[in-house]
Amino acid sequence: MNSRRNLILGAVALVVLTFLITAGGALYVFSQVVPDTGGAVKLMRAVDVVRSRYIEPVPLDTLMNGAIQGMVKSLNDPYSIYMDAKMYREFRMETEGTFSGVGIVISVKDKQLTVVSPIEGTPGDKAGIRSGDQIVKIDGKDTKDMALDEAVSKIRGKEGTDVTLTLKRAETVKDYKLTRANIEIKTVSSKMLPDKIGLIRLSMFNEKTAAEFYKQYEALEAQGMKATILDLRDNPGGLLDSSVKVSNKIVPKGTVVSVVTRDGQTEVHRSNLDKVKYPLAVLINGGSASASEIVAGAVQDTGAGTLIGVKTFGKGSVQSILKLTNDTAIKLTIAKYATPKNRFINGVGIEPDLKVENPEPKGDAANRPGRLPINSNNGQPAGSDQPADLQMEAAVNLLKGKM
Repeated sequence: MNSRRNLILGAVALVVLTFLITAGGALYVFSQVVPDTGGAVKLMRAVDVVRSRYIEPVPLDTLMNGAIQGMVKSLNDPYSIYMDAKMYREFRMETEGTFSGVGIVISVKDKQLTVVSPIEGTPGDKAGIRSGDQIVKIDGKDTKDMALDEAVSKIRGKEGTDVTLTLKRAETVKDYKLTRANIEIKTVSSKMLPDKIGLIRLSMFNEKTAAEFYKQYEALEAQGMKATILDLRDNPGGLLDSSVKVSNKIVPKGTVVSVVTRDGQTEVHRSNLDKVKYPLAVLINGGSASASEIVAGAVQDTGAGTLIGVKTFGKGSVQSILKLTNDTAIKLTIAKYATPKNRFINGVGIEPDLKVENPEPKGDAANRPGRLPINSNNGQPAGSDQPADLQMEAAVNLLKGKM
C-alpha cells in the first residue's frame, strides 16, 4: 500500500515539476530537477502532510507558492526572487513607467536592506531618504533576515495608505512616515546650461527611457549643444537594453557591455556610433547602479567621456524574468556583465576619473535629495541653505576647457 502511495505521489510530483519546467519556456532552468524523483516525492509528501494534518485548510496554490519562494530564497541571492501575481503585476507596471508605492529602490548590501536610490519627485525623495540609508524596520518590524521580495511587498501598497520606515544613516536612526502615491516615472529631463552645455538627467532605465533620451538629446543639438553632461547620480538602473540604446548616442562603435553566463557563454552588446560628437562628462555616485553602471563603464573604458563624482553602487549582475504562468514569474540572476575592458564590477563598483564629493546638506536642505533637481540654476540650488553642487561645477569647468 505504501509503495503504491509513493508511486502515485512520485507521479503527481513529476506532473507538477513538468508544469514548472514547460511553463514560460523555463526548460533549461529546471531540466536537471526531473530525474530526482526522491526529491520530488519528498516535496509532495510535505504538501500532502500539511494539507491533511494542519489544523486549518490550506489551498494547494498557497503551498506551491511557498515552495517556489523557498526554493529561490535558498539561492541566497538578493536579486533572485519569486514574483507572485501581485508582485509580477507591480513589476510590469514599474518597467512600463507607473506603480504605487513610496518611490525608493532597495537592495541588500552587506546583508542589510539598503536604499539604492530614491526616485525623483516621489514621497521617499521628498522626505529626504538617500542612497545608502539602511532600512532597519518596516512598520516596526525588524528587517534582519527579511527577504528582499518581502520588504518590497511591505513597502508598496495602495495609494493613500501609510508606511513607516526606520532608517539608519551613519549613527543616526530615524522614522520616516510616508504616504504611498501613484508614481509616474519620468526618467529623462534636460536643459541647456550657459556656454551651450547640454545637461541630461536620467533617473532610471525603463521601456520609455531610450526614446525620450534620443528626443531630448536631439532637441539640445538643435539648440546648438557643444558639450554634454549626463547625470546618472542616484540612478538605480533598470533595463539592460535601454542602457545599451542610450550608449549608442554617446559611446563610439564597439562593445558597450558583455553579458557572461555561468558556462562562459558571452553575449556582446555594441554601439554603432561612428564617433563621439561632443565632449562628455558623466556624473555618478553611490546610488548609480546596474544599467547606469553599464553606461558609465562603457564611457570610461572607451574614453568617450570623463566620470565625475564618487564610486558607484556595484551591481554587475543580470536578471532575467522567467514566466511560470501568465501571472507569476521568477526573476533570476543568469549572468554577470563586463565593461568593454572586461571588468566585472559586481560588489566592487566603478571609480570616477575625477573624484569630487559634494558636502552634506544642512538645515532645511538636509531633508532634500542628495543630488540636485535639474531645474535649478546652472545645476545650482535656488535656496541659500543648499550647498553648491561641486560635482556639477567640476563637470562644467572640465567641459569648458575642452570646447
